[in-house]
Amino acid sequence: MSTKSKSVNQKNADDKSDVMFTEHTHKHHNSKSKLPEPKGKLIAIGGSESKGGEPEIGSNQDENENFEKYAILQRFIDEIKGNGEPSVVVIPTASQEPEQAAQDYIKVFKHLKFTNVQIADIRSREDSNKELYLEMARNARGVIFTGGDQLRITSFLGGTEFLDILKDRFTREAIVIAGTSAGAMALSTPMIYQGGANDSGYLKGEVRMATGLEFLKDVAVDTHFIARGRIVRMAHIIALNPGAIGIGLEEDTAVVVTNGMNMEVIGSGIVTVIDGHPMSYTNLAEIKDGEPITMCDMKVHFLSRGQTYNLNRRQQTFA
Repeated sequence: MSTKSKSVNQKNADDKSDVMFTEHTHKHHNSKSKLPEPKGKLIAIGGSESKGGEPEIGSNQDENENFEKYAILQRFIDEIKGNGEPSVVVIPTASQEPEQAAQDYIKVFKHLKFTNVQIADIRSREDSNKELYLEMARNARGVIFTGGDQLRITSFLGGTEFLDILKDRFTREAIVIAGTSAGAMALSTPMIYQGGANDSGYLKGEVRMATGLEFLKDVAVDTHFIARGRIVRMAHIIALNPGAIGIGLEEDTAVVVTNGMNMEVIGSGIVTVIDGHPMSYTNLAEIKDGEPITMCDMKVHFLSRGQTYNLNRRQQTFA
C-alpha cells in the first residue's frame, strides 16, 4: 500500500472518529436535557422567618418596608392548598429541642387556619424506618425541615426509605418540600456544615462540606447570610465546586424553586447568588491549609422579593 493510500485511509478513519465523537456528545447532551423535571416545589428559607411577632429593633427586618408578618409561611401554606384536606409534616430532626421546634410551627399554622399538621419526630436512623413516619411521608402534601444542625438531618435520613419516599414523590408529584436555616442547607448538594471561626471561611480548609439531601443538585445553600457575614465562605464553597451555584439566603427571606430550576425570591431581605462558572483563577490548589484564598472573576447577584433566576441557564429576570 502506498504512502498516499495510508494517508487517505487514516484521514477517513479520523473523520469517522470525529463524527462518532460528535454523535456521542450530541446524544449525551440530549439525554441530559431530557432528564425529568421534578413536579414538586422547593422552598428554602434563610432562617428567622416571621412567625407573627414584630421584628427585633436593630435587626435586618426593622424599618424594612418589605417586612410582612407570616409572609413566607403563608406562601408555604398557599402552595400546598388543594382538593381535600392536605397535611403538613414538620420534621424537627435538626433541632436539639425538637418538641419545642415542632410546637412553634403548629402554633403558626394554626394562626394561619391550617390545622392538619403532623410531627415526624425522627431522632435516629431507627426512627426513620418506623411505619408511622413512613406513612406520613407517603401522604403529606407539604414537608418542612426545621433549623438546628444539618448533619443531624443527613446522618439520620440519608439513604433511608423515609427519604427515598420523599424524593420519589418530589419527582413525580406536586408536593412542597421546605426547610429553614439548617433545614434549608440540607436540601441541596453540596451541603455546608462548618465554616471556620466567625463563619469567615477565608482560609483554605476552614469550610467543610458533606452530601445533602439532593433535592437541589449542583447548588449550595447558606442561610442567615447577611446577618452572619457568610459571603466569603460561600464563595469558598463555589471555588471548590465551580460547577455549582451558591444561594445565600438572608433571614426572613426564601426562594421558591419550581421545575428544579426556576427560582423566585420571597420575603423581606435579599438573596445572594454566586456563580463560579466564569471564575478565571483560584489559588486553592496551590496553597496549604490555613492560608488565605484567592478567587477571581466570579459573578454575583443580589436579588430582592419578586426577582427570578434560572439555576440551569443562570439568567436573571427583573419583575
